[in-house]
Amino acid sequence: MEKEKFAIKGMTCEHCAMHVTTALEGLSGVKSAKVSLKKNEALVKFDAEVTPVEEMAAAVKEAGYELVK
Repeated sequence: MEKEKFAIKGMTCEHCAMHVTTALEGLSGVKSAKVSLKKNEALVKFDAEVTPVEEMAAAVKEAGYELVK
């Protein structure tokens, strides 16, 4: 299990942070995602073999935001 911080662009409110959290936690292999609007970042615990960073970035993009690796 890996733990990594990612910058998130495009969030403007707590609903945005909830959308990013939901997008990340909806992926298999993601154990948890703690998204901070104040810091514009996400702390994600995940299994990189099951969920690569590119898949997380795609899910966040589909939700309307940008995950910066």
